[in-house]
Amino acid sequence: MAPLTKEGVLKAVKDNNIKFIRLWFTDILGFLKSFAISPNELEGAFDEGMGFDGSSIQGFCRIDESDMVAKPDASTFTLLPWRPVEGGVARMFCDIMNPDGTPYAGDPRYVLKRNLEKAAKLGYACYMGPELEFFYFKNSQGTEFLDRGGYFDLTPLDVASDLRRDTILALEKMGIPVEYSHHEVAPSQHEIDLRYQDALKMADAAMTYRLTVKEIAMKHGVYATFMPKPVFGQNGSGMHVHQSLFKGKRNAFFNAKDVYSLSDDGKHYIAGLLRHAPEISSIVAQWVNSYKRLVPGYEAPAYIAWARRNRSCLVRVPMYKPGKEAATRCELRCPDPSCNPYLAFAAMLAAGLKGIEEKYPLPAPIEEDIFEMGPKELKKHKIGSLPGSLGEAVEITAKSALVKDCLGDHVFEQFVDNKRIEWDQFRLHVSQWELDRYLPIL
Repeated sequence: MAPLTKEGVLKAVKDNNIKFIRLWFTDILGFLKSFAISPNELEGAFDEGMGFDGSSIQGFCRIDESDMVAKPDASTFTLLPWRPVEGGVARMFCDIMNPDGTPYAGDPRYVLKRNLEKAAKLGYACYMGPELEFFYFKNSQGTEFLDRGGYFDLTPLDVASDLRRDTILALEKMGIPVEYSHHEVAPSQHEIDLRYQDALKMADAAMTYRLTVKEIAMKHGVYATFMPKPVFGQNGSGMHVHQSLFKGKRNAFFNAKDVYSLSDDGKHYIAGLLRHAPEISSIVAQWVNSYKRLVPGYEAPAYIAWARRNRSCLVRVPMYKPGKEAATRCELRCPDPSCNPYLAFAAMLAAGLKGIEEKYPLPAPIEEDIFEMGPKELKKHKIGSLPGSLGEAVEITAKSALVKDCLGDHVFEQFVDNKRIEWDQFRLHVSQWELDRYLPIL
């Protein structure tokens, strides 16, 4: 279905007897923000935008410069299928503007748009295909599993498969295509994979996906979470991101004559991801809890290397299938599903483009299990590792010219400040583990 225009949206609202239109955007941390308008206000929203107080939004602006304007993007219009059909509710994503009509530098959607424009000037269109994993629990107060299944298991009377089914049906009603769904490795852990599309549409889709998973879970009386590592001793939830660049209809990553079926652009892009992985780590894995997932032994890639089949590597290049050159891509495996997809996609693209622009050489692939390597072997293969904590990650980001250029000064400074505060709060917190371990003996 072709994206709607302003006139198409106005007609759809009237034809479907829509009573409320929710305008969506995110703060710098990726939390979805929303306010509702009536159909009477819709035409004015398209023409002039809707004003709001930006000083109350995380990472936006100070109270003395708080006036912001949200302008809806007509192409993102869709009905919300979990709301009543009669007198229903629709939503559109917004671009955040300054009162003078210029794009607001603190809007994460604008950050991604700006990086996509840079790619377009170099002749590239960017496509992303994230795999977002999540857990279902009995409620939000604990981590009681709904099932004891494992990878690809079909458990008897599988309540979660009904949850996944209803979620997929809701996503497809909103025009978000799904490839497949399945049970993941940990008990009560699941995955629904979205079909790849251009990066901006995919970031919008990822935000919609996260809310849809939670809404459908609530309708079934359970709780869904994208927390990276909610259960000790179990696999955490990742967001492996498949990515590729196209020039027109041609996949810029593909070269039939190469042993890996990779073009020079593809190799340089991957080299960019590898070289700048520590710098963008705090963007794609942005929480204290993210680094409890990024440890060896739980299928989470902590080591900076690439391969074709080896899932212990940071970047994987799926095997080329003859006749499927459009599917040639690389997969970055360290992001988690709780990041801000606008900033995460922008950071990945910036790292990859830097590799192409500077013609970074791609090191040899590592097809051995890196988790089994000792320090000497890691050093022999020149395999580095991602930061071990949010504190370490954010200080590497703070020194990164690439990330600063990618995010822009405003978002960069606000993001770094926020993550430093989060790390300090965690570092100073006295945990139950410390009390249990030390109080009886010290």
